[in-house]
Amino acid sequence: MGDFFANLSLGFGVALSLQNLGLAFLGCLVGTLIGVLPGVGPIATIAMLLPITFGLDPTGALIMLAGIYYGAQYGGSTTAILVNIPGEATSVVTALDGHEMAKQGRAGVALGIAAIGSFFAGTVATLVIAALGAPLTGLALVFGPTEYFSLMVMGLVFAVVLARGSILKAIAMILVGVLLSTVGTDLETGEERMTFGLPFLSDGIDFAVLAMGIFGIAEIMRNLDHTEHRDVVRQAIGRLLPNRDDFRQSYKPVVRGTILGAILGILPGNGAVLGPFASYTLEKKLAKDPRRFGRGAIEGVAGPESANNAGAQTSFIPLLTLGIPPNAVMALMVGAMTIHGIIPGPQVMTKNPNLFWGMIASMWVGNLMLLVINLPMVGMWVRLLKVPYRLMFPAILMFCAIGIYSINSLPTDVMFIGLFGFVGYVLIKLGFEPAPMLLGFVLGKLMEENLRRALIISRGSLETFVNHPISAGLLAVAAILLVIALLPSIRKGRDEVFVED
Repeated sequence: MGDFFANLSLGFGVALSLQNLGLAFLGCLVGTLIGVLPGVGPIATIAMLLPITFGLDPTGALIMLAGIYYGAQYGGSTTAILVNIPGEATSVVTALDGHEMAKQGRAGVALGIAAIGSFFAGTVATLVIAALGAPLTGLALVFGPTEYFSLMVMGLVFAVVLARGSILKAIAMILVGVLLSTVGTDLETGEERMTFGLPFLSDGIDFAVLAMGIFGIAEIMRNLDHTEHRDVVRQAIGRLLPNRDDFRQSYKPVVRGTILGAILGILPGNGAVLGPFASYTLEKKLAKDPRRFGRGAIEGVAGPESANNAGAQTSFIPLLTLGIPPNAVMALMVGAMTIHGIIPGPQVMTKNPNLFWGMIASMWVGNLMLLVINLPMVGMWVRLLKVPYRLMFPAILMFCAIGIYSINSLPTDVMFIGLFGFVGYVLIKLGFEPAPMLLGFVLGKLMEENLRRALIISRGSLETFVNHPISAGLLAVAAILLVIALLPSIRKGRDEVFVED
């Protein structure tokens, strides 16, 4: 327990420095902004902002990027409640009751309970990360290349099972991502692989180029497909603070949503998405009168909003302790860490304790900032909602082009984000989710590295993966999960979980 407080104290010392406070505030502000504006998600934003983190120290850069991610969960609720358009996938269920409350003149109360529930969940999730960080890192230190390879296989299987849409399409996207990760020069033999004789591919595909194209540019193209229609609620927002009766109805959903979100957030492939759906279903089942749901029940806002924020934060646990990104946003964080020369994994805690604990403490500080940013500034967010997308996208496009060119000063990088953007757009149109591809791309390199090491140690014997008990256990879990997910009855139930309305 002494170490726990000493570590948190170290973290707050780092997080409360003037520069890191400023970066956390900037991240939270940008996160709220992109959460509020429909059509610009945290994945696209983090991909677009990767180039500007080059000039920052690694701790500050990661604090800012983390702030964007959990800030977007806050901002998404504002759009869901006021416009009935979820700014974020995690706010889909908030729109059901939140917008009904807004139409009844209780938008302020809905926004207030969403912010308070999110703050509570964020605080609890920060403590969970701090408590689990040290023991999990200790466990990860006994992992060798064999165990790491099997762990990554299990992580990818989880990503397949929890991804939206067809399982076969998710598997295909992961395999494409792994294949793309092998482009470039082989570090051991010096041979060029799949470069087609093109010199700019000899160093491999740049992570920032792929991420910005697949998520940033493709997202802009997808948004231009839809006719813009925003039905901003016309009723008065009303008081922001819930009354005693609202609190009495909400405190249990907030606690249950926090627990559910924190647990589901740790699962690879999920992040913060599954928690709100599970919380809404649970609250509806526990309610004395389930017919109230969908007609302005405050529990339908309190539970899911707490769950998505708790899940957003606990999804950092696999990344910080094991070095395994559980979702696309965390894959971008891995990219940001490697850009700064930090190898994700258990060594982060021992070699960069300032970064590890500083980032954890900054999450609590960021949650406090979000409470201040969201409630008093709600009027400004409402006005921003009226800015048409046709005025925003040229600026976003220009920002992407300048950002990617500033990394290597290569015109081919600008052309490549256009190419990957078009590919990403076509994939979305065909029902392929690009997130598993980025996960496959990031984990592909790590898997190849660990596979080679494991085979060298075992003198080329594949039996090493089943002879090591931990590795065998992880592979068995992966195989069982995949078989269960492919069963027709389970596939049908899985699709229903992700139905949005």
